[in-house]
Amino acid sequence: MEAILGEDDAAWAARNEHWSAQSGQRRGYSARRERRSEPLILCGHGVSLKVDKGTLLIRDGFTHWPQERVEHRLFKGARNLPPRIIMLDGSGSLSFDVMSWLSEQNIPLVRLDYQGDVVSVIGGSGFAMNPEKVQWQIDTRNDPQRRLEFCCGLIAAKLESSLKTLATVIPDSSACMVAVSRAEASLSRIRGGSIRTVDELRMIEATAAASYFNAWQGTPLIWRSKWKHPIPDAWQTIGARGSSGKGRSISNRNAKHPMNAMLNYAYGMLKSRVHIEAIAEGFDPRRGVMHHDREDRDAFAWVFDMIEPRRAEVDAALLKFASATPFIGADFVLRADGVCRVTPQLARRVAELVI
Repeated sequence: MEAILGEDDAAWAARNEHWSAQSGQRRGYSARRERRSEPLILCGHGVSLKVDKGTLLIRDGFTHWPQERVEHRLFKGARNLPPRIIMLDGSGSLSFDVMSWLSEQNIPLVRLDYQGDVVSVIGGSGFAMNPEKVQWQIDTRNDPQRRLEFCCGLIAAKLESSLKTLATVIPDSSACMVAVSRAEASLSRIRGGSIRTVDELRMIEATAAASYFNAWQGTPLIWRSKWKHPIPDAWQTIGARGSSGKGRSISNRNAKHPMNAMLNYAYGMLKSRVHIEAIAEGFDPRRGVMHHDREDRDAFAWVFDMIEPRRAEVDAALLKFASATPFIGADFVLRADGVCRVTPQLARRVAELVI
């Protein structure tokens, strides 16, 4: 007996099917023979990973009804094994045998929550620290001059990448000109060697970042079927990056605009990549140089250090996608508290932009 879908459910199903059709992983990994460089991305409810006759059998989750369930069967040592598996929120199950299988094949399994935060990383090669690299992290953190030089290099690279994004993706405007001017001035100060403390560098970075994100504001997004799926006026264009709070407490975690919600997922994918790279290279992902390695926040401080120069590349990919892609209101869920969430299949499509 077929389920009877309400109007909202039908729209949810249609849009998830739409974004699923855009995904490069719709057919499953068993049909691919070439060496893979991109991760396998899973989403939805009822995801299942189990070892079956020596292979890893993965059943993707359900995001809507009706939906054809996609299976992926991975063979040990195969050329098409993914470098990592990403689970976007959702629910499901796996066994200890799966964890052993992933470890043997050196495939990390990363789980992201709906805010784009890395919740866990299992499997892969485990965590084998390189004593020399970890000692370098400790020594660089504890030496004020070495720490400052390292941090200046990070932020200089971030500003250079931001300038490229401003020049190639952001439409010309007075706000864009201001952002370029401040980024160039900040870069000049850093290269000129006039920065004396990391706190001073943070202030320079914050000023340039505020202008950078301000240049995004007002960029129009393409919306279809607004008569059928109304959207808030604020969603017509890209808004402020900050989602909640005031002053120094402004947060991007609980996105209240579709662009911020998608950006959180994109940054989450970037964090997972850098996290795995840090472990693979022998660094301690919890020991930051610029960011603090505190238990209450920034738990993976080294990861936050190393993503800084790469953020603008993610920004550029998402900006290109968002400015050229028609959306409808059913692509996003507006919670009672005003927080905006991305439908699962669109989240998968956004994640694929970062691979």
